Amino acid sequence: MNAGCTNKTEKAAPGEKRASRAWLRALELTAPIAKARGRTFPTVIEELAEKFGDSPALLTEDESLSFRALNERANRYARWARAQDIHKGDTVCLLMANRPEYMAIWLGITRAGGVVALLNTNLVGTSLAHCIDIVAPKHVIVGSDLVEIIENARPFLVTPAKIWSHGPNATHYPDVVAELASFPGDPLADHESTPVSIDDHALYVYTSGTTGLPKAAKISHYRLMVWTHWFAGMMETGPTDRMYNCLPMYHSIGGAVATGAVLVVGGSVMIREKFSASRFWEDLVRFDCTLFQYIGELCRYLLLAPTHRCETQHRLRLCCGNGLRGDIWEEFRQRFHIPQILEFYAATEANVSLFNVEGRPGAIGRTPPFIAHRSALTLVKFDIERNAPLRDESGFCTRCGPNETGEAVGRIASEAGARFDGYTDREATEKKILRDVFERGDAWFRTGDLMRRDDSGFYYFVDRIGDTFRWKGENVATSEVAAAITAFPGIVDANVYGVAVPGADGRAGMAEIVCSGAIDLSAFREHLEQRLPSYAHPVLLRMRKEIDVTPTFKQLKRGDAQDGYDPGTCPDALYVNDPDCRAYVAMDQQLYERIQNGRMRL
Repeated sequence: MNAGCTNKTEKAAPGEKRASRAWLRALELTAPIAKARGRTFPTVIEELAEKFGDSPALLTEDESLSFRALNERANRYARWARAQDIHKGDTVCLLMANRPEYMAIWLGITRAGGVVALLNTNLVGTSLAHCIDIVAPKHVIVGSDLVEIIENARPFLVTPAKIWSHGPNATHYPDVVAELASFPGDPLADHESTPVSIDDHALYVYTSGTTGLPKAAKISHYRLMVWTHWFAGMMETGPTDRMYNCLPMYHSIGGAVATGAVLVVGGSVMIREKFSASRFWEDLVRFDCTLFQYIGELCRYLLLAPTHRCETQHRLRLCCGNGLRGDIWEEFRQRFHIPQILEFYAATEANVSLFNVEGRPGAIGRTPPFIAHRSALTLVKFDIERNAPLRDESGFCTRCGPNETGEAVGRIASEAGARFDGYTDREATEKKILRDVFERGDAWFRTGDLMRRDDSGFYYFVDRIGDTFRWKGENVATSEVAAAITAFPGIVDANVYGVAVPGADGRAGMAEIVCSGAIDLSAFREHLEQRLPSYAHPVLLRMRKEIDVTPTFKQLKRGDAQDGYDPGTCPDALYVNDPDCRAYVAMDQQLYERIQNGRMRL
C-alpha cells in the first residue's frame, strides 16, 4: 500500500499546507509565460527533447515515443505543413483515435503556425460535416480506421478541404505517413520557421454539443501553456511520474492537460484509446502509473465494477479530474486506496477555474485568500423561470450570499488570464457574454453552471442551467435528485430532467433509471421521501438498460425529454407517481390519456 494511504493525519486534516504549496507552485510555473511571448508549447517540447532525450514521453501497449522522437516527429509534420502551403492561421482538421502520433501531429502543425481542429471521433454525417465546415480547413487528416466515417460525411461537406489518410489502408486518399518520410526530423532552420507567439491560436476544441451542434472554441498558445504548467504545479508532477490517460485526446483535458502537465517536467503518459473499467487497474499496475485523470462518471463506473485483484496494488499518489460526486467520494478514495483526489472546475473556453486541493468531499474548489484579488469568479442570482440572471431595479445583477445558488460568471478583461477568446461563431460567442452586470460596460463570461459557495469559501456544483426546472413553484436541481436516486440499493445510474405536462405549471420530473436487478418501488418511494422534498420526487420513471451519454460521460437529456412518456411509443417500462395511491404505478394508455387530458392529479 502507498505511504499516502496510511497517513492518518493527512486523511483527517484538510491539507492546508499542501494546498498552499500547490497554489504557489502553480503560480511560479505560470508567472513567466506572459513575458516569454515566443515560447510556446511546441517550443517547450523541443527543450524537453534536449534535456530528456530517449526517456519515454508518450506510450501505449504497441508503441512508444521518447521526448526526442516526439520532437522529431513534430518537426516532420511542421515541414509537411509548410510543403502543403499551410500558412499562419490556416486550419487542419484531425480525426484520429487516441495514440502518441495524435499529439505529434498537432505539435508540428502548430509549430508551423497552423491551427489544428480536434474532431470528435464519435461524430458522423451532418454533425461531423458541421464541425469541419465551421473551421474551414485546408486539409483534413483522418486515421485510416475512421475513413469510412469521413466518407459518409463528405456529401454534407461544403468546405473543399484535401483529405489525407493516416495509414495505408485507405485507397481513396494519400497517406500522410508515407509523405512524412521525405521530411527530416532535425530542428527547423530559421528560414523554415514561422514566428508564432502565445497570442496566436493553436487549436480548435469543440464543445460537447449536449444541447445542440458543437461549437469550436478558440485555444491560444498562451492557454495551452497555462493549462499544462498550472496543472503541473497543482499536481506537483516530476520526471518519475507516469499519467494514465484514457480520456479522448480531442478534448482539452485528455489532449492537453493529462498529457502536457506531465510532459513539461519530463514525466511520461500511458495512453489508452478509451476507458475500460475491467482493464483500468491492471493497466495502472502494469504500466507503473502514479497518476490518472478522471472525468464525469468514470469513478462511479469503477465503483460499480466487480473487485479487481489490482485495484489496491498500484503506486498511485494522486488522481485529478472533475465530476466526482460527493456521495461516492469517500467510498472511492477508501476502496481504491487513493492518497489524494484533486478535483477541479474549469471549461475549455472559460476564463475561470477552481481547485479543491484540500480534498473536501463534494466541493469543486475554492480560491485561497492570498490570490482572491486575482479571481474573476462570482455567483449571481438566477431566475429559473426566465432562464436568465436576476436584475434589480437599476438593471444590474446581484451577487449571491453564502449558500445561495446562482450562476457562476467570470469577469472578462484585457489581461491574458481574464480573456474570453470565444468560438468561430460570433453569435455563439456573444451568447456566452453577460453585459452590464455590476456597472455599465462591464462584461462577464457565462459558465452556464449553477453553484453555491459555503461559509468556508468552497464552491459546490448544483446543476447545469437548462437542467434545473420549476415544478409546483419550486426549483428542482436534477443533479441532487439523481444523487438521491442512485443512493438506493440496486440502482446503478439515473438521468433526471423535466418534461412538459398539459395543464401543469412548470415541468414534471422524469427519471431514467438503470437497475442491476428488480427493485422494490414502494421502498424506493420511501427512500426518496427521506432524502428529497416532495416537489423534487420524480413524477415519472423510465426503466432503461443504459443511459445515453457523450464520450466524456455527460448525460444527454434533451433528446430523452423529447421522447416523452407515451407508453404507446416508448419501448421501456414507465411508471407514474400516483399521489392518491402514494405509489409508483405502471403507466398504461389509460393513465397516459388521463394525464394528457389534465384529469390526473400529479
